[in-house]
Amino acid sequence: MPDCIALLPDHIANQIAAGEVIQRPASAVKELLENAVDAGATEIKLIITDAGKSLIQVIDNGTGMSETDARMSFERHATSKIQTIDDLFQIRTMGFRGEALASIAAVAQVELKTKKADDTTGIFIEVENSVVKKQEVIAAPTGTSIAMKNLFFNVPARRNFLKSNAAEMRHIIDEFTRVSLAFPNIFFSLFSNNQPVFHLEPGNLKQRILQLLGNNYNTKLVSVKEETDYMNIYGFVGKPDTAKKTRGDQYFLVNNRFIKSPYLNHAVTSSFREMIAKDSFPAYVLCIDLDPAHVDINVHPTKQEIKFEDEKIIYAFVQAAVKHSLAQFSVAPALDFDLDAAIQQLPSIQQPFTEKQQATTQSGSIFKGFTEMHQAHFIEPSKKNELKPWKDLYELSELNTEKPIENLSLEFLNNNTDEKIIQLHQQFILVSSSTGFILVQQQLAHERIIYEQLQNSLKGKNIPTQKSLFPITLTVSAADAILLEELSGDLLQFGYCVEPFGKNSFVLQGTPADVEQGNEKQVFDSLLEQFKHFSSELNFSKREKLIRSLAKQQATKTGKQLTETEMQFLVKNLFDCKLPNISPDGAPTYLEFKKDQLEKMFGK
Repeated sequence: MPDCIALLPDHIANQIAAGEVIQRPASAVKELLENAVDAGATEIKLIITDAGKSLIQVIDNGTGMSETDARMSFERHATSKIQTIDDLFQIRTMGFRGEALASIAAVAQVELKTKKADDTTGIFIEVENSVVKKQEVIAAPTGTSIAMKNLFFNVPARRNFLKSNAAEMRHIIDEFTRVSLAFPNIFFSLFSNNQPVFHLEPGNLKQRILQLLGNNYNTKLVSVKEETDYMNIYGFVGKPDTAKKTRGDQYFLVNNRFIKSPYLNHAVTSSFREMIAKDSFPAYVLCIDLDPAHVDINVHPTKQEIKFEDEKIIYAFVQAAVKHSLAQFSVAPALDFDLDAAIQQLPSIQQPFTEKQQATTQSGSIFKGFTEMHQAHFIEPSKKNELKPWKDLYELSELNTEKPIENLSLEFLNNNTDEKIIQLHQQFILVSSSTGFILVQQQLAHERIIYEQLQNSLKGKNIPTQKSLFPITLTVSAADAILLEELSGDLLQFGYCVEPFGKNSFVLQGTPADVEQGNEKQVFDSLLEQFKHFSSELNFSKREKLIRSLAKQQATKTGKQLTETEMQFLVKNLFDCKLPNISPDGAPTYLEFKKDQLEKMFGK
């Protein structure tokens, strides 16, 4: 049989490598910006057209390249950062593998202009499908300009997998934000379709945070700074009232490189325990500096996932630094170890501890829990079966899944002729009937009602908009502005009239009639956060995410006092739904308790 193993042609091998490095326009943006930083640039300009599908151009004033280096930069694994294997473990630059330009040239049409400060002329190189099409001497300023056009022009299947322009542009802004946060001393600018998006003057880290994440953080940041022989940490965390439902404003920078680390995220979040809601996430920008020998950044093609030599040390240090800063700035309570003199006068201190009292104490379960092994979670059994009724109640709380929900709803309504209705703990609605009672969770029930109303509105006419007497101006981040532009058409169908009003600003002209007047801005801000909360659910369409977000935002919240009329209206509308028993997220909206089961619990 003839030999069947052959080396791949260079252009195919480059395309395979590009599949790891260049997954979307934002991937190329990251690589090009990092190259500009490594070149020692003090000014970096990013120009985008058609969300990077038509053009991505990065212009810097860095050191530039010679003619030989410019030509070599497009070869695979061509790098100036690595000479020996030891260099791989002492990396402080952003790029080092020498794959970025080779991968970009394999899937785009690339034009490179570069000039070194000592050279009188620059060099122009045009590459397409990994092949150099043109190379010539040109006049150029010191630095490098690299433009990649028509991304994935030669891989149409990859191009078809790209998302909408708005979605791809949000990813580009994410990468731009991560790099510019890591280097606040460098000027960065971003233009999209000839419109300015960012103009970031050099400054300190706090100034860069406010430039990127918004001035609403101006008085909401707590400084973090701790230094040890092993590592240093500095940056800022947001005060508890800035916590959001999404992880958007969370940045870890290790040796100026943005990383993703759920482990370290947990270290920060745990520092905010008891200060923010369980489903909220604190904002932070934290920079960690340590010896590169203690971290491995070469574990993933994008270099955003890294490994620490000792993760536990890093975790403990981050957690302690954040806790210390929160306490130092009176955001979290600090422990007071000064002993109150009045405590010394208490009888328990003054009176002697007799042998009989010692014996009684030592025989108790509390003492054993601290002094004996395997006793900390031990519960002494009761002589009487006092927990039996609670077991029955637990069994009652489970819905009878054998009976179709339509029949259950119909049965309840038909037998509910002597209805009595009350609200419990401003959270539950108890509805009695001749057959027993049901316990409705008011917020989850209302979410189900609104969700089905919005679904029905897609099949008929739009939900009417109530025009605001005084329109509200909304100023959002650049990423949120792109998101709002994308959602404005769907929002209008659901009763929200939002119109652009300058850079990153919008005017809220009207809201659905049932939205409380005077609270429109807070409602809309929460709606936007709620939508982003669903953004990781890839199996949901954009419209489904929006409907679920609106249902959560508009629903009657736990803690609101309801009138009897409001409760009756809510219960009636719930049982008019197609699926009254579960919320859009799958949680039960009510539990049913039968009269005969209740009697059985009391031995009747």
